[in-house]
Amino acid sequence: MTVLSAVTVFVAAVAPGVIDSGSPLALARLPIECLLALVALILLPWRWARRAVAILAAVLLVAAAILATLDRVFLTTVGRPFDVVAGWSELGDGYGVVSDSAGSLGALVLLVLVGLLVVAAVVAIAASLLHLARVLGRRRRASLIGASALTAGWLVLALVGAQLVAGEPVAAADSVGAAASTVHQVEVAARDRAVFDRSAASDPYSRLPASDLLTGLKGKDVMVVFVESYGQVAVQDTSFAPGVDAVLRRGDTELAAHGYAERSAFLTSSTFGGISWLAHSTLQTGLWIDSQQKYDQVTTTTRFTLSDAFRKAGWQTLSDVPSDTRPWPIGSSFYHFGKQLNAQNVGYRGPTFSYARVPDQYTWAYLQKHELGVAHTPLMAEIDLVSSHTPWTPLPRLVPWDAVGDGSVYDPQPAEGLPPSVVWQSPQHVQQLYGQSIEYTMGALFSFLTTFDDPNLVLVVLGDHQPATVVSGIGANHQVPISIISKDRAVIDRIGSWNWQPGMLPSPSAPVWRMDAFRDRFLAAYGP
Repeated sequence: MTVLSAVTVFVAAVAPGVIDSGSPLALARLPIECLLALVALILLPWRWARRAVAILAAVLLVAAAILATLDRVFLTTVGRPFDVVAGWSELGDGYGVVSDSAGSLGALVLLVLVGLLVVAAVVAIAASLLHLARVLGRRRRASLIGASALTAGWLVLALVGAQLVAGEPVAAADSVGAAASTVHQVEVAARDRAVFDRSAASDPYSRLPASDLLTGLKGKDVMVVFVESYGQVAVQDTSFAPGVDAVLRRGDTELAAHGYAERSAFLTSSTFGGISWLAHSTLQTGLWIDSQQKYDQVTTTTRFTLSDAFRKAGWQTLSDVPSDTRPWPIGSSFYHFGKQLNAQNVGYRGPTFSYARVPDQYTWAYLQKHELGVAHTPLMAEIDLVSSHTPWTPLPRLVPWDAVGDGSVYDPQPAEGLPPSVVWQSPQHVQQLYGQSIEYTMGALFSFLTTFDDPNLVLVVLGDHQPATVVSGIGANHQVPISIISKDRAVIDRIGSWNWQPGMLPSPSAPVWRMDAFRDRFLAAYGP
């Protein structure tokens, strides 16, 4: 029992380093938390105080392991550590993705198991600490001498910076480090908030009269189309890029035959692997919104967005977010969209495709039938295409446009693909299906444009972020393709000074802008 207790406490103390490094060598460390907790328990004369200290120490050790796990997961998926200040809401969104991929019951069972595991870990660590304290308390003097010697050894190791695994000192203090990191994040968040407030306060475009806004697009229907996870890796230097590139080149040919022209480049997204709303708000506001804190901050202000500019200039505005199942409050309170479409109000009666509740082709078909193909005043819409959202399986296939109907035509398609639990056993398979998802989404876009052939339509088509690390690879940049498509040559000529490249496939030498630069350059290009 004593050996088991010692192992339990030791592993709990060094677990954050093992999780962080991914190396079992991180077990070969001396955790100061164990020594401090045991000394405190030996010296305390009151049983209730010992229990309280043991429980507190257990909670801190488990919390440090949880934070290390969250950091590892967030680094793998969105390319940054977990934000302890404003990132908690992102866990709910992550749970939604798991639920859509594994089913509501599977996600609930997983959540319950995690909760039980956390409680069991706290109980086991606290009980182990109390048991060790009782054993060591029988030889109190010897135990304190031993603890002093180990503490001295820990200090020597800390001073020389000994490491067996890069970034993981042998003199371990993971829980202390987690607490210090949390305090640092809070301090940084406070400074960032002040800086962000100052940058958001200055916006000359918000003061322009309606007559000076977007005059170069008068009479046009303008669609800002975010393609989920459409990153640079989709079109360059990956095993799946040739398939996507072939679809884009074929699309160039088809669009040219129908009189369209396109210009393309790259934007550096403010997010990576997920949290798409950070990219959407960055493009719309002209501010660099790379954290949930900044997003929450800006969406409570009156910052002038692209949708505000179009609305002020006389366009009706619309958002279509097929992943939503309920009204989007920020869509009306901040972006001021006149109409909001989601999975529940577009008449879709077909199957879901994991996270993607509505196939992209259906999104286009609904917009054509109910918005673009009927008499209307000029429309500005932000459209989210979600068929290329993780887990990228199963994927829909294109059907004849006159067969789309209420979406029930897609009923057999999910069963034709593999479930995420099978696909995600192989990174190569995940990458292959990611590429196919982009091929589908872009193919649906080209088919829509050439089938309905609207001379008044202007599209801004871009990725929101690069896909997760399993697809993009470790250390991938944040660049995403962006294209402007129009049949009106005057629309394309207005951005001639941008030096964007012809076609839908930007080359490695294409211009690269930060995503927050787009709003002002777009408003300038299409102003008076």
